[in-house]
Amino acid sequence: MADIFEVLFGSKSRVRMLRLLLLNSEKEFSFEDLLEKTLLRKAEATKELTLLKKIKLVNERTKKNKKVIVVNTQFPFYIELKGLFSKSDIDAQSKAFQKLSSIGEVKLVLVSGVFLNYAKSKADMILVVNNVNRAKLKSAMSYLEAEIGRDIRFVLMNNEELQYRLNMMDRFLMEFLEHSHQEIINKAPELKRFVAGLKR
Repeated sequence: MADIFEVLFGSKSRVRMLRLLLLNSEKEFSFEDLLEKTLLRKAEATKELTLLKKIKLVNERTKKNKKVIVVNTQFPFYIELKGLFSKSDIDAQSKAFQKLSSIGEVKLVLVSGVFLNYAKSKADMILVVNNVNRAKLKSAMSYLEAEIGRDIRFVLMNNEELQYRLNMMDRFLMEFLEHSHQEIINKAPELKRFVAGLKR
């Protein structure tokens, strides 16, 4: 299925730029920050910023002799646009989650927090991966962050640590499982048995 935002706003680059800026409207970004956070090429980012400045959705100002980009919260449709981009769509992000398959032997991916608009969660993602490739993990997380426009707080462990935490009734893990979360990948039979036991 085509990404709804990409169809509505005309390009993936624009969607990434808008999502980052609108969901972090309290922050100031240098041009380098925007490139790093969106993973856009310089020409793409320049084009999108020029358009956004033209309609006055963003302003550029100088701070400590350096230009920074800030969202214009007085823009006529600021509240509506921010609300629109605040609605997370796990299905639309499924392509981004596929990047995680290359980081190692992925046993479990659970999401909460920024993915489900659940602010009370202490983490956005729990990853259980055996033989993790750290470089590929970093690349995959950067891609995911660019797609959702927010930093991701994640907890990484292997199968052995997952089993240990389950046996110890680890408080963090229990709270995560008891509150709003969603399974993206679950190849961890020990967790399935544990959750089934809790439901009895």
